[in-house]
Amino acid sequence: MINPDQSRRDTLKMLGFGSSAGLLGLFGGMSTAEAREQQIKPQYGIGTPAVKIKSVKAIATAPQGSNLIVVKVETTEPGLYGLGCATFTQRAAAVVVAINTYLNEFCVGKDVDNIEDMWQSAYVSSYWRNGPVLNNALSGLDQALWDIKGKRAKMPVYQLLGGKVRFAIPCYTHAGGNTPEATADSVKKFMEQGFKYIRIQQGGYGGVGSNVDKPDFKTAGFGYEGDAYMNVMGYLKSVPKMFETVRKQCGEEIELLHDVHERVQPIEAINMIKQVEDYRPFFIEDPFSPENMKWFAQLRQTTTVPIAMGELFNNINEFKEPMVNQWFDYIRIHVSQIGGITPAMKVARLGEWFNVRTAWHGPGDVSPVGHAAHAHIDLAVWNFGIQEAVAFSEKTQAVFSGCPTMDKGYMSVNEVPGLGVDINEKEAAKYPITTKSNWQVRRMDGTIIRP
Repeated sequence: MINPDQSRRDTLKMLGFGSSAGLLGLFGGMSTAEAREQQIKPQYGIGTPAVKIKSVKAIATAPQGSNLIVVKVETTEPGLYGLGCATFTQRAAAVVVAINTYLNEFCVGKDVDNIEDMWQSAYVSSYWRNGPVLNNALSGLDQALWDIKGKRAKMPVYQLLGGKVRFAIPCYTHAGGNTPEATADSVKKFMEQGFKYIRIQQGGYGGVGSNVDKPDFKTAGFGYEGDAYMNVMGYLKSVPKMFETVRKQCGEEIELLHDVHERVQPIEAINMIKQVEDYRPFFIEDPFSPENMKWFAQLRQTTTVPIAMGELFNNINEFKEPMVNQWFDYIRIHVSQIGGITPAMKVARLGEWFNVRTAWHGPGDVSPVGHAAHAHIDLAVWNFGIQEAVAFSEKTQAVFSGCPTMDKGYMSVNEVPGLGVDINEKEAAKYPITTKSNWQVRRMDGTIIRP
């Protein structure tokens, strides 16, 4: 009598042999395992072929006056390249040398997909940890590699970072005037455009330009022709009056921000921030210079005003202690300053654990590629706080296609693979960069004020 179980096993063996034979016939000399994998593996599981870096170069341009540096990473795949922002506008020429001389040699022949490994190896390859010049070069490389990865994946970069957690990016813009009333009028104009968050300044940072005093150092012939003067006491008195006037004229709904720009002594900043507490600032930015970080502990004990800090930090490790101690509320990172999307995402994720939110530094001297990088992170991180708005001139848009757009106080990106911004190199060449930079501001006696 034939055992039914044995008969089934024999039948299955025969079917297996037949299937293997069929697969071997279809796929030539492949092993059975290889043939089965080819037959059942979906297209997305097969992977993409390796792509190597062919060249890395800097593109320098200044269509709006500020020096902008963009890194272009070309690959062995025809037509595939990535762009990243490496703008250190005050020392732009030095960044160009770092990119063209050192970064190109370092990167050629390496796999474009290994972003983390590339970042870590480039970061330590100069032995001494990077400062702003090398960090900006590294940031340009890092953003360009994310741009390439998005293009290879056929996805916007924010999708690779986890996908959207908001439909668009709320931004704050900049309002100002030489008097409190003029500042309030400026705020009203932006409110009509749909902005819900507005930074208010009276004159330049620290009130520079809003006073007409002739400082003693100029009378004495001290310093240099282009040096600016800051009336410290006049500035400290003007800020509470400015907040009071804008609140009275513009109402309680609008969120108001202000940037100290590290231009006063820590104890002066603490006293001023206490005075504006009743006007409910959304945040006060950069009250202390990086040399005075320990003062944040005293500031926290003195006031409940939210604080934003960090655009002058060079290294992601500088954020660790302030976050753990919850010294500030908003991560004010200049993304190219600390090395690009890769480290910015790490700082953002750390901030989530300590209820610290993002507020990337996005001034006019960041390229449209850099602003796009900010926006893609903003769309993806849960602990987003606010983004600095930007306006691109017609000249800039002729150089950079696909710039992020603004509408009613919200920033949006192109829904295309990668970062979504491209560059016209011929158009960029029409606007050469310069090496001039003047950030010198002095007190009455000529002492340099640190930004």
